[in-house]
Amino acid sequence: MVEKRSMRNLIISTLVFIGLILRLGLLAQGGLKTPDNIICGAERTDVYVEHLKGRQVGIVANPSSMIGDTHLIDTLLSMGVFVKVIFCPEHGFRGQGDAGELIKDHKDPITGISVISVYGKKKKPDPKDLLGVDIIIFDLQDVGARFYTYISTLHYIMEAAAEQDKEVLILDRPNPNGFYVAGPIREEGLKSFVGMHPIPVVHGMTIGEYAKMINGEGWLTGSIRCKLNVIACENYDHLCKYRLLVKPSPNLPNQKSIILYPSLCFFEGTIVSIGRGTALPFQIFGHPEISGDFQFRPVSTPGASLHPKLEGKLCKGVDLREYGVARVMNENEIILEWIIQAFQELGSSADFFTAYFDTLAGTSTVREQIIKGWSADDIRAFWGKGIADFKNIRKQYLLYPDFE
Repeated sequence: MVEKRSMRNLIISTLVFIGLILRLGLLAQGGLKTPDNIICGAERTDVYVEHLKGRQVGIVANPSSMIGDTHLIDTLLSMGVFVKVIFCPEHGFRGQGDAGELIKDHKDPITGISVISVYGKKKKPDPKDLLGVDIIIFDLQDVGARFYTYISTLHYIMEAAAEQDKEVLILDRPNPNGFYVAGPIREEGLKSFVGMHPIPVVHGMTIGEYAKMINGEGWLTGSIRCKLNVIACENYDHLCKYRLLVKPSPNLPNQKSIILYPSLCFFEGTIVSIGRGTALPFQIFGHPEISGDFQFRPVSTPGASLHPKLEGKLCKGVDLREYGVARVMNENEIILEWIIQAFQELGSSADFFTAYFDTLAGTSTVREQIIKGWSADDIRAFWGKGIADFKNIRKQYLLYPDFE
């Protein structure tokens, strides 16, 4: 059973942990790096552009699809590649959509290219969307969490391509959370767009590796296989704690939010805010009725958080930007202590959880164990066999040296 403590005691222990981290010289930002010699797949134009010449290309892209300071599409157009259509995921091609906001088909005002939403009325391109398309490029910056929807979009793009006998070309990018594997395995009865496959919350794979797993494990409908070609990164490995140079989506504005995302996203299925509608999404958590020295007030922010949870209410809680990031990177784990503490602080009521919590967790057991008073260590230990089995499957599809 977890001993019930106040949020103030959590803050005190937080300060102690910060002191330890400072003494060890392990504060997160110092442990992050963007090695100069890592070359993303998109940058390796000499390897794949000739393969595109004379073909009609579809591209799955968003604002993270960059080559240096230039968008992938602008680069390809300048090199004579014919881009027939753009497919846009959650948040849209130009990143204008809020989390969960449906995106409509439109023409890109800059290039004039038709943009077809795969996060609107449909998640999967229709056969007519692929008419005349010879090859589909997939270039999105993932963050390595099961509930981040870009890997679900990858699944449906691969499935549509396989059904229409089209090739998918993955331009691979490093995974900023690719240095560990953690979390419960998604159960079959909780399959959703934030949990397409039976994997842990943190899968430790790049998009290219994950695409190989989708094919190899027969996860496409009817176990069909997609014609897949991965342009791998150069000089990347899973020991690297890679710092992104561009934000992957509106509510993950910096590296700290990306590192904290797998742990804090569980709060999305509770009554507690994780800072949507503030300048610090996925870097803080709070609620009007818990204690804490940090305060914030969520407000509506178009393009990032329209009408966020607890809008306009003064929330108290914890700022995780320093010790929280350091803890994740030091422990290589999902930190459950924060959600357990908030649950206890708010009276240990089942109303703390919304129906969405089990969907995000991919299982009902995490919620049930928290309600029963299990410790974070005991819950994580419960995940052990599932993680071990997944790692045995995962290693078959790795393109880069692993952390083990």
